[in-house]
Amino acid sequence: MTPSDPSTWTLPRLRVDKDGAWYHEDEEVTHPGIVSSLRAALERDAEGYCIRIGAVRVPVVVEDAPYAVVRFEPEGDGFAVTLNDLTRERLDPETLRLGAGEVPYCRVKGGAFDARFSRAAAYQLLERVEPDASTGRGALRVGGRRYALGS
Repeated sequence: MTPSDPSTWTLPRLRVDKDGAWYHEDEEVTHPGIVSSLRAALERDAEGYCIRIGAVRVPVVVEDAPYAVVRFEPEGDGFAVTLNDLTRERLDPETLRLGAGEVPYCRVKGGAFDARFSRAAAYQLLERVEPDASTGRGALRVGGRRYALGS
């Protein structure tokens, strides 16, 4: 059997909504194994987000950020975030920023992707933010250093 020509394939329409949920053809993907495989295969290149199947590039529309922070909590002398894929990683406070509507974001997965804080995680973060008179914004104290939250 000769493999089909990838240029003739009809590519699936994949999308990640603002809360980090995956959709195929506008149907939410809920199977944990499939969602895990999609997240693990996600890449970002010059054209945007995608998944590669051999030489074929399958675009992924990401509405906001491909991951969501669902929990923010102290860990050792810093903080950790739990993501919507249930992985937990140490927060790099230098990557914290505020987006539109003052929604907090950080970089995750070794700095490869943005993650949007869920409402609950944003409140957990804001409980620990102190006023910073020098910037007029809030700041997070981590290990004796202050990290201003900015855009």
